Amino acid sequence: MSIHLVIIDALNLIRRVHSAQPDQNDIARTITTTSRTLSRIISESEPTHIIAVFDHHLQDRGWRAEILPSYKENRKPMPEPLLKGLDAIQQAWWELGIDSLLSDGDEADDLVATLAVKVASHGEKVTIISTDKGYCQLLSPTLQIRDYFQHRWLDEPFIQKEFGVKPTQLADYWGLTGVSSSQVPGIPGVGPKAAKEILTQFEDIEQAYASQELAPKYRKKFDEHIESARTCKQVSALKIDIELGFNLQDLRFTPPA
Repeated sequence: MSIHLVIIDALNLIRRVHSAQPDQNDIARTITTTSRTLSRIISESEPTHIIAVFDHHLQDRGWRAEILPSYKENRKPMPEPLLKGLDAIQQAWWELGIDSLLSDGDEADDLVATLAVKVASHGEKVTIISTDKGYCQLLSPTLQIRDYFQHRWLDEPFIQKEFGVKPTQLADYWGLTGVSSSQVPGIPGVGPKAAKEILTQFEDIEQAYASQELAPKYRKKFDEHIESARTCKQVSALKIDIELGFNLQDLRFTPPA
């Protein structure tokens, strides 16, 4: 049988639903709304396998903060009512036939990436449900990203229009421009337009840095900040080699009776 694995970026979905509610303390409404949303996603995507991946709320900022101390340094903590309601949300999702996977020492992004690439590399279909454009670096013929809230696919044409680079160049792009929302600095003075120009001429940061053809207006910036660019690229890239500890069979979707 053909396989279609749907991976839910759980906190990405939950936070958006919760933040749109008029009463932030009404966790029962969050449970109802997220469950209804997931039922629609299941109906639209018809998965054979499904999993919701959560960041462990007790962990620190992970390995990225070890190599870039500013990484997500000022991120807001999860609202207390939502934090207390996570177990109930996971139980409600379990009753829909969706199991939950909690990250332990790694960010959920890396777990999602590892699982998605592992399955897609065997020619099976994978859909990641998330608004996070960071997943777009994983795009392949059998791996797609669905922004449920905007009702759009974060596909290669979207990336070309949004950033002007190939999906495989996104980590280099963010290595150059940085990511302000995550306190990733990049190279000072290199913005989106410059990054697009550089990555149209060169395949990646290293090729640009090594080339005599790098424009003089960028040479000094590269010479002064190449280590920052390398670190920011590393932080922006997703790990795809996490030890998962389970197999695809464990994720088979069985609709509730």
